[in-house]
Amino acid sequence: MSGNLLSIGKSGLFAAQTALTTTGHNITNANVEGYSRQGVVQANSTTMETGAGFVGTGTRVAEIKRYSDDFLNNQVRTATASTASLDSYYSQISQIDNLLADTTSGLSPAMQNFFSSVQDVTGNGASIPSRQALLSSSETLAGSFQQIDARLEEIGAGVNTQIETNVNLINTYAKQIAEINNKIGSYGSIEHRAPNDLLDQRDQIVMELNKHVKATVTAGSNNAYNISIGNGQPLVVGQQAFQLAAMQTPTDLTRLTVGYVTGDKVTQLPENALSGGELGGLLEFRSGTLDRVQNSIGRLAIGMAFTFNSQHKLGIDGSGQQGKDFFVQAPASVTAAADNARTSTGKVGAVVTDPTQLTDSDYKVESDGSNFFVTRLSDNQRTKVDPYNPGGTTRTIDGVEFSFSGNAAAGDNYLVRPTANGASGFGVALSDVSQIAAGSPIATAAPIANKGTGQVSAGSVSAGYFTAPPSLPVSLSFDAAGGGQLTGFPAGATVTMTLNGATTTHTGGSAPFKSGASYSFSGVNLTMAGAPQQGDTFTVNANTAGTADTRNIQALGALQTKNIFNGGSATYQSAFAQTVSAVGNKTREVQVNASAGEALLKQVQGAASDVSGVNLDEEATNLLKYQQAYQAAGKVMQIANTIFDTLLSIGR
Repeated sequence: MSGNLLSIGKSGLFAAQTALTTTGHNITNANVEGYSRQGVVQANSTTMETGAGFVGTGTRVAEIKRYSDDFLNNQVRTATASTASLDSYYSQISQIDNLLADTTSGLSPAMQNFFSSVQDVTGNGASIPSRQALLSSSETLAGSFQQIDARLEEIGAGVNTQIETNVNLINTYAKQIAEINNKIGSYGSIEHRAPNDLLDQRDQIVMELNKHVKATVTAGSNNAYNISIGNGQPLVVGQQAFQLAAMQTPTDLTRLTVGYVTGDKVTQLPENALSGGELGGLLEFRSGTLDRVQNSIGRLAIGMAFTFNSQHKLGIDGSGQQGKDFFVQAPASVTAAADNARTSTGKVGAVVTDPTQLTDSDYKVESDGSNFFVTRLSDNQRTKVDPYNPGGTTRTIDGVEFSFSGNAAAGDNYLVRPTANGASGFGVALSDVSQIAAGSPIATAAPIANKGTGQVSAGSVSAGYFTAPPSLPVSLSFDAAGGGQLTGFPAGATVTMTLNGATTTHTGGSAPFKSGASYSFSGVNLTMAGAPQQGDTFTVNANTAGTADTRNIQALGALQTKNIFNGGSATYQSAFAQTVSAVGNKTREVQVNASAGEALLKQVQGAASDVSGVNLDEEATNLLKYQQAYQAAGKVMQIANTIFDTLLSIGR
């Protein structure tokens, strides 16, 4: 009897000792990140049957239980990935927001100063200082475009670096998880014998992994974790870890993206597949904001260069020569993928032909071996180039003329970025004030001897004037007797008359006179008004006062308020303001979502901590409870010893 009592006391002593040890373990690890509270679960030992019934034989430690909820842990991992993504996005986009919102040295004041200089030349056509100031403000404007693009390139380079860093960390965590899976598996799958500290360590690493990329966790055999990312790509399967790689994109060797390593092959993963975590936030920022802002600023630069050059070339400079390009317009970027077939002879080109139709999107051109397809990447709208002639085919999409030739292999692809280099390539083409084409190449006049009230506008020219200029002077006469005709137009020229939006064409050297009508012939544009009388004349001469004339510079100044972009609905300034506004709104959206994500993360962390967190007050109470249990079990053993001694004394 005393022996049985001694065994019972000993079992209680061991159980209390284990409980004290576990409680101490909880207390000392209370501040360890990822530690889950542990507790001793006791069960009674097998009872012993006697004639009077069953007698207990003590207690045993059934399990060292780890208090952790998989459902809550998964919520914390998901919230962690989302919050890390938003924080990463916000830290990047806030840089662009500050860059574009600069009201003192940014692009907006540079454009304002440039057009102020244009207006100064309008009022002081012959002033050399005014023209020099115009060239100086032009250089400042070009510098502003280039500085913004350079800063965006710096941000892009920083994204590359962070992508590489994140990929290395993800690979490291994957290896660590696989190694812990192996250690946990070595203990087998015996129930109630889980290596709790290793499980905590693994869960914490998985949590750290979710700070960099959203990882999906599924339970595997032998207590292992299987981890997948993206569209289900396995990162850890049991004891095997797979690897990611920071790789150059085939169509842009300066741009790093994420590849999936299988054997000795690296396959590029779709950037929109890797959501969540810092890596997901970086990729989303680059494609959703950085690329679009760079394209938008480039679109503004290209549109400005295109329209300003077009108008400048309709004027004459101080020496009477046709105006040249005022600004340097950057060409569209077309890059063939590095892994295109070597046997391919396909070629793709792109030229901006209409800035009013330009978008902020890049385009992917791909071949199926027989035809080319153009995909607008902003919305994945796909256009088939049909019919296609290997000798040369063009197709205009969104103000960009795409050209295709040769025989491309199936799978060949090209990246077309019409506006990406617009800001970096924007520059001033003129080098001297004498090259500023401020004047118009024609001058009109109505002799004082005219008897009627007929008037002719100052006139302007279109591009056709310089291609096939008419023989000047041209003298137009009003023939009232002939039905109110204007005669004297160049023989063989087609005269286009526009009145109240209605257009008619006339040949034979004459056209009806209508007050308020516009007339165009051989690149010359005039507007007539008033009521001329028989024999009244109007002349069109070559302009010989190019230095003092400012009609073309006035037309250049008018471009500031002309609707050009977005199908003719936005000016230079409003197009830039739309970009600034879009970035500002997105920045605020990400900031608000990040704040909400932080609040949600704290909430789910609190819920998980209620289950797995260590409460020091509770553990202090447990210490006293288990100390008393230990002392009581010792007292049982002491009594058993006394009984045993008594039995021995009876035998003596």
